[in-house]
Amino acid sequence: QVQLVESGGGLVQTGGSLRLSCAASGLTFSNYRMGWFRQAPGQEREFVAGVRRGGSRGASGTYYVDSAKGRFTISRDNAANTVYLQMNSLKPEDTAVYYCAATSRSSTMYNPHNMDYWGKGTLVTVSS
Repeated sequence: QVQLVESGGGLVQTGGSLRLSCAASGLTFSNYRMGWFRQAPGQEREFVAGVRRGGSRGASGTYYVDSAKGRFTISRDNAANTVYLQMNSLKPEDTAVYYCAATSRSSTMYNPHNMDYWGKGTLVTVSS
């Protein structure tokens, strides 16, 4: 049984930082691309960041939505079966439930429907 468990969400002021973690179990973690998505109230779930199977070394191993570039960093630890999202310079518009997801497919991670497994999410609230 595959489980993805997010942690690290919370309330932070504008300009603050948070580090989200996602612990995976029940799958061969290194075989999966991992991604972070978010969903704000009344909005569709959107891609935030992704990391390829082999790790996050080098710029080619990670990708981001434009609004996250320069502020967020995704990384993974295959030995610990964990993926992280370091979020800096947070803005009120970053407020959302953040979800971790995994996919073994080669199709684009920008489409949430291409992900195989999902966590239950962790709430991030950025106050102005």
